[in-house]
Amino acid sequence: MKQSQFETRHQTEWQTFAETLAALERGKGNQPILIADFPAAYRRLCQQLALAQSRGYSMRFVERLQLLVQRGHYQLYRHRSPLGGRLLGFFLGGFGRLVRAEWRYLAAASLIFYGSLLGMAGLVLAFPELVYSLISPEQVAEMEAMYDPDASRLGRFGEHGSADDWVMFGYYVMHNIGIAFQTFAGGLLFGLGSLFYLLFNGLIIGAIAGHLSGIGYDQPFWSFVIGHGAFELTAITLAGAAGLKLGAALVAPGRQTRSEALRLAAATAVQLIAGATLFLLIAAFIEAYWSSMTYPSAPVKYAVGALLWLLIGIYLTQSGRRFHAAE
Repeated sequence: MKQSQFETRHQTEWQTFAETLAALERGKGNQPILIADFPAAYRRLCQQLALAQSRGYSMRFVERLQLLVQRGHYQLYRHRSPLGGRLLGFFLGGFGRLVRAEWRYLAAASLIFYGSLLGMAGLVLAFPELVYSLISPEQVAEMEAMYDPDASRLGRFGEHGSADDWVMFGYYVMHNIGIAFQTFAGGLLFGLGSLFYLLFNGLIIGAIAGHLSGIGYDQPFWSFVIGHGAFELTAITLAGAAGLKLGAALVAPGRQTRSEALRLAAATAVQLIAGATLFLLIAAFIEAYWSSMTYPSAPVKYAVGALLWLLIGIYLTQSGRRFHAAE
């Protein structure tokens, strides 16, 4: 079936669904579709979206249906499930679907972040003095102390050197979530703030990685970061994707006003940052209670880290998938 025929066949249904969503979002009681009939209408829309994707219809058309599905998903679970059930459903399936729907923003954020990280690491390995152009000599010395092969606990220095694991867990939570929210909120500056923080953090982490690898501290450093890095680094790119989503709505609002485009983009971006926050909590727990340990051998830590990266990949690419019969 051609796209024009498909649109003509279902246009009235989509318009009614959109009007119902608008009424629900404004909190009004009179909706074109009764609440009791809303789940069936939502399921039909999901099937139509799957068909549009499988048939290769235009990107703009598919994105329009995706937005309706996302708004419908929120309203469906808002009216039918308690908060705990909605959160569980979101993290078990909804978040994965959301990330896949917004893969372009995640790909852009990942390219900027990992590209700058790997590029700076390579440059510092080739030109060791370059690390001091980004990090002060005092900070470099602290990093060397944190990952000294003879240290009793990795990743700790100064006042945190002998801190309890639960203290470090709280520290990591506050520090990492602060970075993520900076990256996310930077999107309100037409996306430039998000671009800056992705690039800046990538360069800093890359410079540290390149320096420590160059002086022979590669094993303690990489065995420390590989475990929690699966969640922490992914969370940074998710926060960046959320920020870029906001920035894109401001730069190119399309036929909508900037405020309306931003409101719709924020509904998706807030969900992305919610998932990133959960990832950061998991990362902080692993960093405090596992990454800093020195008695597990480096191969064991590499194996655990590789498994965690694999699990993240499976979760983001497979969770919440549904199979729909052809129309």
